[in-house]
Amino acid sequence: MSATQIAGNLAYINWTVLTGLALGTYAAVVLLRRRTAATRGYLGFATACAIAFGVLAWLSDGALPGTLGASPVVLDPAFDIPRRAALAAFVALAVLALVVRRASAPAASVAESLALTAGGLTVVFGALGWGGGPLGAAALLVQLAVLFAATGGVFAAMILGHWYLVTPKLPEAPLILLARLLLAVMAIQVGLFVAWVAVGAGPADPAPFGALTGEWALFVWLRLIVGLIFPLIVSWAAVQTARTRSMESATGLLYINVGSIAAGTILAAGLYFGAGLLV
Repeated sequence: MSATQIAGNLAYINWTVLTGLALGTYAAVVLLRRRTAATRGYLGFATACAIAFGVLAWLSDGALPGTLGASPVVLDPAFDIPRRAALAAFVALAVLALVVRRASAPAASVAESLALTAGGLTVVFGALGWGGGPLGAAALLVQLAVLFAATGGVFAAMILGHWYLVTPKLPEAPLILLARLLLAVMAIQVGLFVAWVAVGAGPADPAPFGALTGEWALFVWLRLIVGLIFPLIVSWAAVQTARTRSMESATGLLYINVGSIAAGTILAAGLYFGAGLLV
């Protein structure tokens, strides 16, 4: 029954993964553009990927069902239109920034900032619509923010690793920065997991630490081990290999992390929308 209930909410899981890839990747691109010497080719390609993911996320948003079946999560349709509008604005502004960059870098920077703002509003409206009240919305907002940072951040880092294979003189600072940020995000996620489980967070309102032994325990433990602990260790290893300029090794580790972090995001979204558990 547990797996069936998660599968019944695949549309919301799909939205979480696609939106995380779009917003997280774009945020990483803007950070690297403003703080490092990442190449124009990489930044342009990663931006195009973020835009493509954003379009797919917007299409998936329009197909979200209005009910979650037996899930304890209560949906508020009042935030559907604002969320979709914010996601569409993110895509449009990201495209605008990409198009006008060669003509006017300052104008492109303004469009980038507006795109990030629209992306942030997408997350806010999602949390308000699916959080089930102010406290729940605040917790879900934090959860979505770190999920998106991890999902998009690891994708951007993995793509960046490939650039070192064709641009040998590219300084290692961009990849080290992304790898360190990814390590920090994974550490934050582990801390949040402990906090959520300790207080019994989520619409299901489980007993403290009850999620570790209840009906959904298998998926909760998979979320912890496969989706958090393992990528935390791999992220640390990626930082060390990037620091020694072993870029092929760092890229391989980031490839592994793409799969494990994506699996963790899928599990976290499935447990929230299918069981009402925040983990």
